[in-house]
Amino acid sequence: MSSRDTDPEDVDATFAAIVADLEAEGVGKFEEEEKPGEPAERPRPGNGEEAWRTGGTSWEQTVLGDDPAEDNEHYVPPEPPPLPRPGKGAFVVLLLLVVGLFVLIAPGVIGLGSNVGTPLGILALAAAIALALLRVKQGPHDGDGAQV
Repeated sequence: MSSRDTDPEDVDATFAAIVADLEAEGVGKFEEEEKPGEPAERPRPGNGEEAWRTGGTSWEQTVLGDDPAEDNEHYVPPEPPPLPRPGKGAFVVLLLLVVGLFVLIAPGVIGLGSNVGTPLGILALAAAIALALLRVKQGPHDGDGAQV
């Protein structure tokens, strides 16, 4: 017997029996259900007496009261970890950056012409950037988030 041969009344009766069993077990019931003839009692907005958004605090206290975020006496943040000491490579990168900028901006101070200082400055900056990128560590992922 295929699903096309089933009688719609049998399907409705089966569905009604399933719903009745679930309701008998308490599925879908709330502790305080509204009765069909009675309107639901809800607090009226505007008078500061009701609990604001059922949070237990009045509207005036919520809007005009003290900020609870300012009361941070209970939390003391931990000491930050010390900064890592820069290595020799970091000093080389910094030196190349400074020398490259200096030769690019003012080559005449050290007796270079702009036709020689500009390529040397660009070369020093490019070397500094390349060394800085090579120093970036690509270690294993620590597992604190997504990795692409």
